[in-house]
Amino acid sequence: MSNNNNDIKSNAWPFQEALRILKKYEQNTSQKKDYVLFETGYGPSGLPHIGTFGEVARTTMVRNAFSKISDVPTKLIAFSDDLDGLRKLPENIPNKKLIQDYIGKPLTSIPDPYETHKSFGDHNNAKLCDFLDVFGFEYEFKSSTDCYFSGKFDKTLLDILKNYDEIINIILPTLGEERRKTYSPFLPICPDTGVVLQVPVIERNLDTGTIVYQREDGKQIETRVTGGSCKLQWKVDWAMRWKSLGVDYEMSGKDLIESVKLSNKICKVLKGEVPLSYTYELFLDEKGEKISKSRGNGITIDEWLTYASQESLSLFMYQSPKKAKRLYFDVIPKAVNEYITFLEKFNKETDLNKKYDNPVWHIHSGTPPSENIPISFGILLNLASVCNTEDVNIIAGFVEKYISKNQKSFPQELVKLIQFSTYYYRDFVKPHKKYRMPNDMEREALISLREELSGNPLYVSPEDIQTKVYEVGKNSGFENLREWFQAQYEVLFGQSEGPRIGSFIHLYGAEKYSDLIYKALEGKFINKT
Repeated sequence: MSNNNNDIKSNAWPFQEALRILKKYEQNTSQKKDYVLFETGYGPSGLPHIGTFGEVARTTMVRNAFSKISDVPTKLIAFSDDLDGLRKLPENIPNKKLIQDYIGKPLTSIPDPYETHKSFGDHNNAKLCDFLDVFGFEYEFKSSTDCYFSGKFDKTLLDILKNYDEIINIILPTLGEERRKTYSPFLPICPDTGVVLQVPVIERNLDTGTIVYQREDGKQIETRVTGGSCKLQWKVDWAMRWKSLGVDYEMSGKDLIESVKLSNKICKVLKGEVPLSYTYELFLDEKGEKISKSRGNGITIDEWLTYASQESLSLFMYQSPKKAKRLYFDVIPKAVNEYITFLEKFNKETDLNKKYDNPVWHIHSGTPPSENIPISFGILLNLASVCNTEDVNIIAGFVEKYISKNQKSFPQELVKLIQFSTYYYRDFVKPHKKYRMPNDMEREALISLREELSGNPLYVSPEDIQTKVYEVGKNSGFENLREWFQAQYEVLFGQSEGPRIGSFIHLYGAEKYSDLIYKALEGKFINKT
């Protein structure tokens, strides 16, 4: 239990979580495991989504931070609740008729409507693993079905039977009156129909490890609680899993706070170690409302990755996990730009602790790329906007000239970024462009800027150009220089926001920017809106 890096002093939340885990591990004298176990859970009735990515990415960040401060080995389990009964017929699947008679049966007992796997559960589990593999996560997959039927949970299931009354008394106060009458932590799997039953338990036999329940047809059936004959209601199941597997750390969303509290109490009854938990906030849509899979009011992971890199999505997940954030298309450019900025800062930084504080350390598991991306996503978007093009070659042409004067190579990540910028421009910038004519003061200022830029060679630095733009604004009577830049965005770009003007002119060319001003003053863009 020695530490690799006692001298790490990082305020980054993954390191703070790692310290919590290490402290608990070292204080636990009854610790039987020689490793720390992280868990993330998955309901396989649907396909993996952006929330799945977020939870596994954040958990992995904590795991990596822990491995940096301690030499205690770690494991990450991706656990699938595939023994759950199918509640309703999914909308977006083929061969619905194939499974319409299987409602209520475990997902791993239902035929695969895609006809590629043994069961619907196996199909969705494979999708989960493919999903995690694509993003390079390191994990061990565990199936609820396998764990129940193999006997891995048997000992804890018998403990639950033994402590039945105490567990019931924890759960019942949280239920409505009608539900209390029939509630049981055990859900028998009917030997005749294979359906996961929610039925009252009328008898418990500790000696035989069995329960007696009454079916709707009145028939009383005795069944074992072990070996896959029963599964558990999920809050009890969660606690049982923690105890049986020895889970040390698990994240969950704000909507599960009360469930975590209940499962903690049940875990204590079972004399299990309650894992450390971390509650993250939920995402909001463009209107600030909670994202719901059923409503489809959010953004999918495929949609994000159409317009930006995995690294930018990881950064979004890293930042302020305890704060509710809008997850919509308009947050993508900011995430990309911030990633570029953080990467540049990391590569310039010499203080190790500040490197550990930098999000890119956590995004790249401690080894961020050494090559910076020399141009922001915002500038590329505005280059596409000014050129009014979706052609990557046109954008790349401008960038190549810029690169040749500033660095030796053309980073591969920049190639991808140019492609992303054209897609984002096509779908989110171009449809909303709206040019306007300048007022008299703005017109005079733009004429003055043209004159300043005339003959300005390309090798002048972005800072020099930015200073000139500032001076023109001041000399033209703009008390609030933000209004001066806003005028340029609206008159020249046809949009309300834009790039740092000095950097953009440096990339686009002073002569071309002068020509852009001329065309705008002549009203040549107005008809384009």
